[in-house]
Amino acid sequence: MPDLQPLTFATLTDALRQLHKRTRETPLFNPVFQLAHDLSRVLEAGEISLADFSSLVGELETRSLESRADRLRRLVTPQKTGVRLSDFCSGTAGFEEFRKRWSHPQLHVVFTAHPTFLLSPAQSEMVAQAAGGGHEVSRTETKRPEITLEYEHGRAMSALAHAQEARDEINVSLLECAAGQWPDRWRELEPLPFRFASWVGYDMDGRTDIKWYTSIAFRLAEKAQRLDRYANQLATIDPNHPLLEPLRASQQRTAESAEEFAGDLSDHADLSAAANSLTGGDDKLLSLVSVISRLEEEALSASQEKAVALKTLAAAMRADGLGMGHIHFRVNAKQLHNAIRSRIQGGADLDLGSQGGLAALRDLVRNAEPLTANFASLAVESSTAVRQFLAMAQILKHIDADAPIRMLVAECEQPATVLAALYFAKLFGIEEKVDVSPLFETETALEHGGRFLDALLGEEAFQDYARKRGRIAIQTGFSDAGRFVGQIPASLAIERLQGRLADAMSANGLIDVAALVFNTHGEGMGRGAHPASFKDRLEWPMSPWARRRFARAGIQLEPEASFQGGDGYLFFATPELARATLSTIAELAPADTDPDAPTDPFYRRTDLSLDFYRAIKDHQQDHLASRTYSRAVTAFGLGLLNSTGSRVSRRQSDLSADREMSLRQIRAIPHNAILQQLGYPVNIIAGVGSAAESNYDDIAQLLKESPRGRQIMRLVRASNALASIKTVAAYGELFNSAYWASRPYRGTEEHLSQACESLAEYLIQDDRNGVFRRLASRLRVDALKLHRLFELVPDEDPHPEREQVRRMIGVLQALRLALLQHMFLKAVSVPAFSRANDISRRDVLEMVFTLRIDEALAQMRRAFPASYPVTEDFAMNEQAQYPRSGGDSYDAIRRDFIDPIEDAHALNLRISTAIANLFGAHG
Repeated sequence: MPDLQPLTFATLTDALRQLHKRTRETPLFNPVFQLAHDLSRVLEAGEISLADFSSLVGELETRSLESRADRLRRLVTPQKTGVRLSDFCSGTAGFEEFRKRWSHPQLHVVFTAHPTFLLSPAQSEMVAQAAGGGHEVSRTETKRPEITLEYEHGRAMSALAHAQEARDEINVSLLECAAGQWPDRWRELEPLPFRFASWVGYDMDGRTDIKWYTSIAFRLAEKAQRLDRYANQLATIDPNHPLLEPLRASQQRTAESAEEFAGDLSDHADLSAAANSLTGGDDKLLSLVSVISRLEEEALSASQEKAVALKTLAAAMRADGLGMGHIHFRVNAKQLHNAIRSRIQGGADLDLGSQGGLAALRDLVRNAEPLTANFASLAVESSTAVRQFLAMAQILKHIDADAPIRMLVAECEQPATVLAALYFAKLFGIEEKVDVSPLFETETALEHGGRFLDALLGEEAFQDYARKRGRIAIQTGFSDAGRFVGQIPASLAIERLQGRLADAMSANGLIDVAALVFNTHGEGMGRGAHPASFKDRLEWPMSPWARRRFARAGIQLEPEASFQGGDGYLFFATPELARATLSTIAELAPADTDPDAPTDPFYRRTDLSLDFYRAIKDHQQDHLASRTYSRAVTAFGLGLLNSTGSRVSRRQSDLSADREMSLRQIRAIPHNAILQQLGYPVNIIAGVGSAAESNYDDIAQLLKESPRGRQIMRLVRASNALASIKTVAAYGELFNSAYWASRPYRGTEEHLSQACESLAEYLIQDDRNGVFRRLASRLRVDALKLHRLFELVPDEDPHPEREQVRRMIGVLQALRLALLQHMFLKAVSVPAFSRANDISRRDVLEMVFTLRIDEALAQMRRAFPASYPVTEDFAMNEQAQYPRSGGDSYDAIRRDFIDPIEDAHALNLRISTAIANLFGAHG
């Protein structure tokens, strides 16, 4: 056994390197598990302690934060921000071209509440300061606050504030540049390079914890915050400006209403008071149109410096309206269907997608007469879908009359769903301010999405609506799509869907309206974030091929992308990073494209690319349908993951259900996060090698010649550089009965003999060892084929620190495997205790093996309490001789068994954070 003292990264890296050499002698040898075993032996022998583990984990946490900061810095290059800002004028033919380019958004940026709040506030700040300002990364506070909806909203608002300031600087640069080049016309410029939006506090799909008045409170708070920022910005231009007084008065009134709606309004009197306060009076500021007009008029005669400042403020108001950004509500298709059925005679049994159902819906939309509503209407409404339309109506009526609101419809797979949404929008008089946006992310939606769009855009009611709004909005989802068909097939399927939208708009004479395409991808590779460069990040969800389809049809494209949760907010965590991020996007100009660019061979050689796509998709779906894959991914439940959001990551289940847990019970983010923690991003890598097997040379040649093909291979290589099939196999060895039975063989660890025997006996019937072995075997066969493909397609940009990062992940995995062994040994060594609340000792052991540690510890502490009553606690007049002592002490049991399990699991979760950082994101 190698000498592991002192327990440092260098020591373990060297040990792992030496162990890897032994795979040449014995192909089945597992260096990761062997290092874990060696660590376990010295830990159980008392030669090292959990405190030593904690010290090393702290060092590796810091290194992982450095890696995270380096990745962020590499993507947005803050050191080049100044150059980018000064180059926006270069290469422009004239003022009209310049104005055309910058008068529409290059990107709509959406800050979502996806559960990726992995880092503590201190860690996030450390990464941001290192990435944006070059500060050194050092050890910092790892304790995270409880992730509540209010916490998520606060972080989103902070990111939005930085984004607004960065956009202002871009607008200043554009205006100053225009003033220098076109001194007679620059004041005509109304720049709008970005729009911002958020759904934090408005996405009610699958949530019951967001009350309707919670959304109203958030919207009011956002209005108050934005008015305060507008007033402060105007005060720096002119401290005596006459608009300051009405802005500040409106801000004060709005803040008071926000506070009133932030409370519990379940009492009718409280709701009535809050509502009447908000709706009363004629002095509410509901539109900024006149304010913007006045600022623009003043700018016409002001000095250049003051005019730039005035026009920058006007541009911000034009972009954001009376809020920190636009807002997105979200509803599920089933909720809409349930709501609309009661409006149709015989609707309970009607197939809404049938011709009869569509005819009934057309009549409803055509004949809908707007109804007025108030906050009491909201309070008494039982339908979730209708309640959201009522909430939007009240926001437009009493908070911001100008800013449109998005209504995202999840699981939308038929035109009837959109018609139902249009009916409710028309019923409450808001159809000209609401963008109904169907979401395409399920396999069914992607497969039939083209026909869906053809049918929807052929509906007369939808065409009229689209022309009133001036745009058609759709949403694509990379997380669930990547989970169910694999990330590469998902991206290619979404790309085809985007092209079909351009075709359907052109075929139905809708080229005079814009196409707003919201590509909802995460920050992890498995959820649609390409890691190689920001150019790849923007092109992966909306490729140049798809953009050209709109450009060639003469359709204005408005691309939109999400920055999800804590991971996404890092790009806007400081003013420097926000400037770097937005200036990078502006430079890359994702809304513009060259319609005359030559066709990428990937789309010309569909005889190869289509078969390649289908083969990867089939391989991925085989995994998804496989009992082996499902059992491996769910082997530890969600116990390898930190809690990273206010929304639950899986449906509740009992112990017996854990063994049969379906992947559909786990949401997309934790699914991807588990793959990271197990060491192999299956939904990115798997199937690529097998798909090329029948035609290596031609596929390789296509991937080399095609920009899209090379982009695919960059994603695969980046993911594969962090992957380890040996690690997957190592997790299975934890459940190998033979390992535990053999471990104390020949007296090497006699003090563990009873615990090892208990584990060996318990795990005889456990299926997880075989499951991980079968999965590793299948991954290995596919990986052999992938490496043959790699040999034919050169690595364009090999990462210089690839092996160092792989070693760091290997060391982290070995440390965790040793900690899990420590937990297993301690769990089976806890003395027997009585059954309570239908929970037996065996159930508690299973909780530990599936890493439901909090539940297991609660049961152990119930059985072995820290304190217990004694007779001296009572004021009794009568004497007693029994009992002679105060009772048995359980302090030793807690110290020796229960507390170490808790401490080891806390280290496991810190390791999870470090591994996620090395992958670049949580999930």
